[in-house]
This record gives sequence, structure tokens and C-alpha cells, in this order.
Amino acid sequence: MKTITKKRAKAYFIDLAISTAVIGVTEYFLRKKVKNEAVHAIVTPSIVMGTLECAQLLRNGRTVGYKKMGLVLESEDGAVMNTSQLIKRMFYRDTFNTFLFIGNRREFEKKDGEILPHDLYAGTIVKEV
Repeated sequence: MKTITKKRAKAYFIDLAISTAVIGVTEYFLRKKVKNEAVHAIVTPSIVMGTLECAQLLRNGRTVGYKKMGLVLESEDGAVMNTSQLIKRMFYRDTFNTFLFIGNRREFEKKDGEILPHDLYAGTIVKEV
């Protein structure tokens, strides 16, 4: 595994820990209003994590985890990233990446870990600062 890929994994886990804390607080307040457990198990975590990640990346191209690991997310063509690009990236990462990794592990990383399949799909690249 390349060093930038290791940094990306650590950054993801940092962001996951932060979003888990926010999800816990959100669910505390939602439990009184929403009684359906499927909402608390599936919908709330997806919306909270996606919203946090999208807001941070749109604001400055970095999440808290990326900042700690010295990484920045940029558009491949140098243009300003838009919301649809980030949503495509998150959706592809959360759905198809596992199958691609299992199917062809050697081809998973491109450009020394700067581009993973979800980056290629969304037209983004992760660089070290």
C-alpha cells in the first residue's frame, strides 16, 4: 500500500470518528420524534456523514482527517469542485469500491494512490500538501 493511500485511510477513519459523534448527538434528539429504527440505522448515518464531508470539502477542499494527514482534494482539471462531483464521488466510494478492490486489487491504486476508482469516476485527485 502506498504512503498516500495509508494517509487517505487514516483520514477516512478520523472523519468517521467525528461523524459518529455527530450521529450520536443527532440520534439522541431524533429518537423522540422518529420511532422507525431503519431511519436511525440507515438514513441518519448516511445523511450526516455525507453532509459533513460535502460541507467540509466544498468549503476548503479538506475534511478534518485530510487536514490532519496533510492531504487536499482537488478537481482533476483544476476547476472549483461542485456539489454533484462530490456526491458522485461519495456514492461511488460507498457502493462500488469494495467490489473493485476485491476484483482487481493491483489496479486499484493509480498515480501512487492519488487516484482511486471513485476519484477517477468523479474527476478528483488527492494530493499531499
